[in-house]
Amino acid sequence: MLSKLRTLCLKGIDGREVSAEVYIASGLPAYTVVGLPDAAVKEAKDRVVAAVRNSGYDFPAKRITVNLAPAEIKKAGTHFDLPIALGVIAASGALGKEPPARLGEAYFIGELALGGGLRPVAGVLPMLLAVKGQGRLAIVPAGNAAEAAVSGVECLAASSLKEVSDWVKGGELRPCAAPPAAPRPAASIPDFSEVKGQAFAKRAMEIAAAGFHNIILVGPPGAGKSMLARRFGALLPPMSFDEELETTKLYSVSGLCAAGSLMRERPFREPHHTISDAALIGGGSSPRPGEVSLAHNGVLFLDEFPEFSRPAIEALREPLEAWKVTVARVKESVAYPARFLLVAAMNPCPCGYLGHPTRECACTPIQVHKYRAKVSGPILDRIDLQVQLSAVKYADWEGLPKGESSAAIAARVLKAKELQRRRFGSAKANAFMAGAELRRHCALPEGASAVLETAMNRLGFSARSLDKILKISRTIADLEGAPVIRREHLTEAIQYRMLDKAALAAV
Repeated sequence: MLSKLRTLCLKGIDGREVSAEVYIASGLPAYTVVGLPDAAVKEAKDRVVAAVRNSGYDFPAKRITVNLAPAEIKKAGTHFDLPIALGVIAASGALGKEPPARLGEAYFIGELALGGGLRPVAGVLPMLLAVKGQGRLAIVPAGNAAEAAVSGVECLAASSLKEVSDWVKGGELRPCAAPPAAPRPAASIPDFSEVKGQAFAKRAMEIAAAGFHNIILVGPPGAGKSMLARRFGALLPPMSFDEELETTKLYSVSGLCAAGSLMRERPFREPHHTISDAALIGGGSSPRPGEVSLAHNGVLFLDEFPEFSRPAIEALREPLEAWKVTVARVKESVAYPARFLLVAAMNPCPCGYLGHPTRECACTPIQVHKYRAKVSGPILDRIDLQVQLSAVKYADWEGLPKGESSAAIAARVLKAKELQRRRFGSAKANAFMAGAELRRHCALPEGASAVLETAMNRLGFSARSLDKILKISRTIADLEGAPVIRREHLTEAIQYRMLDKAALAAV
């Protein structure tokens, strides 16, 4: 007998419909799965056999063939357990001579425990979003109910295979209820008012937050680089619903969805410098999003930047320009979004005290050159704001009053973001402007061409650097509420592109 059910799979962060066909024929007992299954799908046999028997059904001692179509798409994950087990029960005739109509009305997703219970799985939200509007139900594990509810697809939650089989025969299942609209979480990020001194760096961080510009901080140990970076998230505006959905899809695919609900806070990822290239960018034998994608719509903080491997640093080139990562393998190619804001921090030399007013640098010129060479020109050219921090003086540490709070800075950032939202008609930021948009919104003030020409000819700025200067200038103008870029905005923006000419000059 043949049974046919609908289920779903993932390709990257997008869902695809899959047909699970189960055919039981006479012959020696055998169990075969076809349709490019991975190891987890092949191992489903042992879980399915135990779950079916522990749910009160006989597992047929016959030749069983499971086909997951379309066959050219690789099938990965444990969420195929439920449709396969239900298909075996239906094909064995335990649900009647003819498969019940409900069997073809829903998508079935879930991992089985040996006792027949349903366990939550990764990727439920992106899978359901792919079939939104098709008018079919989805049966999901109870542990995924909150995540499924926000997809917009009508979903029912089940705790066991027995509950699902009873529903197919006409029983009832509880609907997946959307969690109550909780207020946005209170900020758990330390406040900017705790940072003493470093006014230039604070201003650069404000500009970075307002225009979503990448930033690198260079300075001696204890200057406040990590302190500033870990407070940076408090300056960013709340995510829009679309951004929350995009971010949650990535975390759902990675199995990192907290409590199965939408992510409300912007991600802040801080990988250790020993991270592998694949873990940073994404990949693996079964491709998964890397840290650059998990930081999508949020912050990727790379502390001790030159201590990361050279291949890992160079792998950031494409994501910093294209805002996505394409992982290509022989059998498949998947793309993950990676629109993150890079905050990098580094010392001026291996010991950290090159140029320090009171401490002597112990590094040789060769050591300094080797250390700085880890951050190549192409990478540095892609980082919008380049800030040199000096050591904090005792007078600043002891005498300065409490600095401006994160809330005060964030209020200015929010006003600038509102101007950008009206300008672009979306959540797009100034950092993402290109081509015609750059010319339309970043018209040069009178006499500014000579300033940019000097910057290019005497300071060696690239064409990309000039574009970034214009974008930064537009953000500075937005922070002031100025409708057009003025000359002072342009000259301030140029200051944030001087790091490679000063702090990283050859010894």
